[in-house]
Amino acid sequence: MSDRKKVLLVDDDADFVEMNKAVLESRGYEVATACDGDECMQRVQTEKPDLIVLDIMMKSVGDGMFVAQKLRKDDATRQIPIIVVSSVNQKPPFNIGPDEGWLPVDVFIEKPVAPDVLVDEVKKHLGEAGTRIERGTP
Repeated sequence: MSDRKKVLLVDDDADFVEMNKAVLESRGYEVATACDGDECMQRVQTEKPDLIVLDIMMKSVGDGMFVAQKLRKDDATRQIPIIVVSSVNQKPPFNIGPDEGWLPVDVFIEKPVAPDVLVDEVKKHLGEAGTRIERGTP
């Protein structure tokens, strides 16, 4: 059994997934991937990730938003940090950010994201750079 933290990377952009998977693995993380919300929910059950990096627009416009809402409503997954990395705000009329209501995530990052920015956020939300962030019940 590995002591490495596991990150679930969820995006329908194969290039984004492969590049960031390589970056995260090079920093010592175990990385599982999914290409849409349905596969994400399956992977959460089988992989038990420590953190999820999630896109908003995949199979449907709000695919990632609905996944985040489901994860936060489930006692088994409520504490998993969620980092959204999306270009959704580049498509009018969207202006999305983290919110405890309709987008209950820990942080929202605009694409494109520099690898070091993503790694820093992963470290921060896994408690590897300071105090671990605890999420309460919504």
